Amino acid sequence: MRITRSRVVAAPPEDVWATIGDPYHLPRWWPRVERVELVRGDGFTQLLRTDKGRAIRADFRVVQSRRPELRRWRQEVAGTPFAGILERSETEIRLEPAGDAGTRVTLEQDQKLRGMARFGGFMARRAARRSLDSALDGLETLHGT
Repeated sequence: MRITRSRVVAAPPEDVWATIGDPYHLPRWWPRVERVELVRGDGFTQLLRTDKGRAIRADFRVVQSRRPELRRWRQEVAGTPFAGILERSETEIRLEPAGDAGTRVTLEQDQKLRGMARFGGFMARRAARRSLDSALDGLETLHGT
């Protein structure tokens, strides 16, 4: 399942990159991320908060980074609570100059669901769209519109 969302943000690519290229900034713009820990090399851990207030840790590895145009990370699902529903999950962010308007930010989430979760694909797609739109809202708020 691949979901792509895109929007123009009123800031130059280097400014947007300063936000998306540093995992410690994720709580400022990515939904449900309360804080980021253990940023080492190409790995980082997000502390997420569910709607019911439960804290969940999610580990990620940056698999591609090309300043100031591309950042891709993969969630480490093996041996975690996510392994029951996800076989894999990758997120990609592409930045392109958008003339005087700023930067076109494209977020893409590519997930393969596991087990019974595969039958809820329409719900997962809707949740992914909401999450990516919310992330774009966060970037717009940080970088002005």
